Amino acid sequence: MIDDLLRPGLSLVFCGTALSRASYQARAYYAKPGNRFWPTLAQVGLTPRRFQPGEYPELLDLDIGLTDLCKLHYGQDDELPPGSLDAQGLLAKLAVYRPLRLAFTSKNAAQAVYGRKVDYGQQKEPLEGAQVWVLPSPSGLATRFWNVEVWQALADEVRKSAEVRPVEESHP
Repeated sequence: MIDDLLRPGLSLVFCGTALSRASYQARAYYAKPGNRFWPTLAQVGLTPRRFQPGEYPELLDLDIGLTDLCKLHYGQDDELPPGSLDAQGLLAKLAVYRPLRLAFTSKNAAQAVYGRKVDYGQQKEPLEGAQVWVLPSPSGLATRFWNVEVWQALADEVRKSAEVRPVEESHP
């Protein structure tokens, strides 16, 4: 599997359900051809250009992290064994790493953590202090649900808060 891309205090962490077969084989997040994740990050301005899946570690330089709910299996959501989505594991990671925002890249992932149906967009309930967003899945298999507007709203929020974030003073 692929290790989480996390460090304390990130501005944004994306969380999917599980690696696709293509991502598992490539050892890179969102590597399946036709997945909109990387083009969308560039389109909405979260990255300065379109990254290739193998460049995913460079997201840390942009204050962005990556994780999945299922770290032991890979495949489409309907191929995952029952109980393989580890909501408690995600909450433990959030408690340790304390990101400002968590963005689920599918309703399935968010619903597994919240234990109920959710709508797209910013959620009213934070998780471990992180503002939570539910985004339409970038998977090619979820084309009928695709809507870049929610991704754009998240990117606008990230940019807005970056503008007002206090600059750390340097001490000699």
